[in-house]
Amino acid sequence: MRQAITQVDAFTDEPFKGNPAGVCVLTAARTEEWMQAVAREMNLAETAFLVPQADGYDLRWFTPTVEVPLCGHATLASAHVLWETGQLPLDAQARFHTRCSGVLIAQRRDGLIELDLPAMPVTEVASPPALVVDALGIEPVFSGRTRDEYFFEVQDEATVRRVNPNISLLKQADLRGAIVTARASSDGYDFVSRFFAPGAGIDEDPVTGAAHCALGPYWQARLKRDEFTAYQASARGGTVRVRVVGERVYLSGHAVTVIRGELDERAL
Repeated sequence: MRQAITQVDAFTDEPFKGNPAGVCVLTAARTEEWMQAVAREMNLAETAFLVPQADGYDLRWFTPTVEVPLCGHATLASAHVLWETGQLPLDAQARFHTRCSGVLIAQRRDGLIELDLPAMPVTEVASPPALVVDALGIEPVFSGRTRDEYFFEVQDEATVRRVNPNISLLKQADLRGAIVTARASSDGYDFVSRFFAPGAGIDEDPVTGAAHCALGPYWQARLKRDEFTAYQASARGGTVRVRVVGERVYLSGHAVTVIRGELDERAL
């Protein structure tokens, strides 16, 4: 017996762009140790593990070093794999039962995959830790924090793109990582961002769905709008369409399968 595993680039319609995720649809639950070992072997920002249930799928996400409470891009990649392989009809919703983020729903809408995710509040911090600001090399115009990350707005898009963090220093922070954002100057976009998560074993995440659960409500308050087109300005880059409705954030994007393979029976 072998186990299929798929690598998908999420929040992009081009191979080798966006954020790569591993997707492993299991027939039965496996141990945390085994899933962590597979994620470490895949060495991607996240690898998703799905187990079929009567009403959808149990879903868990692992970086190469830790399990995380929410991962948008690997959820989008998971739905893409279920539809592409015929495990779900194209017109069916994908329902994911998660440990920390409730039931997440993915559906196909207007040629994109749309995720229904929980909004993540940003709390202003009057005096952010100097260690974090120094590690990022920024002068923020707003400083805050979410449940797991520091959150900074900076002056402009060019500043976001120039950030070259001291990862060793950032690892000393007491939270998982940092989001840096600004209003966009590029045509067709409303805001840009980058996400650094060395506390989760990811120096820079290419395109981060979970970060947009905080970015959407933040920019909703700043720009007095509910819908946005966002760009995550990592080296790979990716586009995220964001719609904020009450306590939910709807993220939409494309996905592209780049690798299909199997775990050998010796790895099971």
